[in-house]
Amino acid sequence: MKEWKGKLGVKEYIVRQLTQEHLDSILRLQHVVLGAMENDNFLSPLTIGEYEDSIACNLMIGAFVDNELIAFRALALPPIDDQHLGYDIGLSKVQLEKVVYQEITNVHPNYRGFGLQKKLGVIVMELLDASPYTHVCATVAPFNIASLKDKLSQGMVIGALKKKYGDMLRYVFYKKIHVDRNNEETFIEVPMDAIEKQQQLIADGWIGTAILQKDNNWYVTYEGKGSYI
Repeated sequence: MKEWKGKLGVKEYIVRQLTQEHLDSILRLQHVVLGAMENDNFLSPLTIGEYEDSIACNLMIGAFVDNELIAFRALALPPIDDQHLGYDIGLSKVQLEKVVYQEITNVHPNYRGFGLQKKLGVIVMELLDASPYTHVCATVAPFNIASLKDKLSQGMVIGALKKKYGDMLRYVFYKKIHVDRNNEETFIEVPMDAIEKQQQLIADGWIGTAILQKDNNWYVTYEGKGSYI
């Protein structure tokens, strides 16, 4: 099994694909992360069954320090139903079978500040580069700055802003796995709390490509989508 190694300060870590044997460790870590969150609206925890499905499809990786699971990142093959994120970004039904989700990332509070979420994201995208999937999608809550930066650093873009999972507002991110995106010269910066303005831009064919902070306020940069879908 392939492994990836690195350092978190003075401690070494190893990343490897997770198996059913790691399920108890995954659930314990999720419990710790949820307990440490200041805003529980940012994270939608997964069920045991959802983790089992990701593991069965070889779509879950974990970071270990001294054989202890301290972080994980899960991808998932979603059911094809009317809530599929592919519909939110404009894909057709026949394209949905080639869509994979970036489902969840958990990092133990003791190991935050080392960029581990981003490091796991790089490895996940490396796995996807060798996969048959065409698109990767994810959702992030507005003002969850760490997760927004994480998705954007992987080249993902905002293709929708709507309520998901019942009544929770979410950005819907996507990336074409085997296709590079051409940057557009025309762009506009919109306050992150201007929800209707952003929704209208997306409806008019714009995509969110960056975030920035000015005068203690967060903005989202939108560019023309062109043919990137």
